[in-house]
Amino acid sequence: MPAAPLTGVLFFPVTPFTAAGEVDTDLLAQHVAKGVDAGPGGVFIGCGTGEFHAIDPAELRTIVRTAVEVVGGRVPVYAGAGGSLAQAKAFARAAAEAGADGLLLLPPYLVEMPQAGLVAYTREVSAVTDLPVIVYNRNNARYTEASAVEVAKMPKVVGFKDGTGDLDQVARIVRAVTDALEPTGKPFQFFNGLPTAEVSQQAYRAIGVTLYSSATFAFAPELALAFYQSLESGDEALTAALLREFFHPLVRLRDTVPGYAVSLIKAGVTLEGIDAGPVRPPLVDAAARDVERLTEILAAGRTVLAEALAAEAVH
Repeated sequence: MPAAPLTGVLFFPVTPFTAAGEVDTDLLAQHVAKGVDAGPGGVFIGCGTGEFHAIDPAELRTIVRTAVEVVGGRVPVYAGAGGSLAQAKAFARAAAEAGADGLLLLPPYLVEMPQAGLVAYTREVSAVTDLPVIVYNRNNARYTEASAVEVAKMPKVVGFKDGTGDLDQVARIVRAVTDALEPTGKPFQFFNGLPTAEVSQQAYRAIGVTLYSSATFAFAPELALAFYQSLESGDEALTAALLREFFHPLVRLRDTVPGYAVSLIKAGVTLEGIDAGPVRPPLVDAAARDVERLTEILAAGRTVLAEALAAEAVH
């Protein structure tokens, strides 16, 4: 099926768990509803921020169905699929059965692979449903220019998301894929998928990658939207202030503990009034001192935004 193009800020929800570790569908519904009401361009459910690594296909089906019902067709809902080939196919089928609009194909199980094997993995997973697929270039799933062009030509592959940060390579992939698809007229989109993508987005925009995933949107959508709009409008002062006071401090805190790219987001969601519950092992919950620091970083970001809005009102 053709995929609607994605625009704006992309929302990657967390997966709330109960104290016993089960998926809390009521809180998930509240979380997704709150996020969608804020105005994202798409919802990516059960992906990295949603602890894809720690859920099974039956749970993904429940998570996706909950999100699809809440979103109600207002924006596209993409779901994660990945792992071993058998697991990826099972996740893809579960997402399709639950009503997802597309798939984000996460890396295969961590084995070294030739490019032909990565292409075959993409082809086989995309074949099990009619859903459009965005491939994720990261970890061991690193495409070359040639393999990126090969997968981009697959009928169901509609996007390429980068999580490597190798801008030299990604720039060449963007050029190669764009040139290869231009004669066909096939729509295709590129995404910045680095953790806390806002801090690298200026560099990605320079090579033609304007879409990015925003984990920040899950707990501070007004800051995520303000940053996106500052880039779109060329408001360099606001971009710089948000980076300095909010996004860079957030990244410094994130980098203190492995897995905090998820744990801090869950803590932020809880701080904002929806109890996201614990993370599942092997991740660990954010320490109390780090949650306190996150509260301070949030306040600093909101101060920047309030000052910008006040200055705008004067003018």
